[in-house]
Amino acid sequence: MQRLRLKADGRIVELRDGQEFPLAPTMPGLAPAMPGLAPAMPTASPTAPDVTPGETPALPAVRDLRRRAQLTQLEFAARLGVPVETIRNWEQGKRAPRGPARALLAVIAHSPETVFEALATEPSSA
Repeated sequence: MQRLRLKADGRIVELRDGQEFPLAPTMPGLAPAMPGLAPAMPTASPTAPDVTPGETPALPAVRDLRRRAQLTQLEFAARLGVPVETIRNWEQGKRAPRGPARALLAVIAHSPETVFEALATEPSSA
């Protein structure tokens, strides 16, 4: 099983034999080049509170990730454990994924099967 780590600077590295190996080459000052990630347009919208003025973060193309996984919005939402309205808002650009959701989507862009398998095997809370 492949072990991945999300670094604080947004890079995703693979852990092998106690060492980190970058999954995608990056250039200084640019967001990591990941499949399924597209640069976001700067926005002053109040619906994207995680974007500070002047910042241009790379956001996952949620619709593309979902379609590559061959899931409906409802199925994708269920697998991620979020309301379907959240997926719709992300895909329509009404809201942007933040924090842990953003990190999870970045990992899904690289290895969706691993993420969905891990989420499916989490113990259910009683």
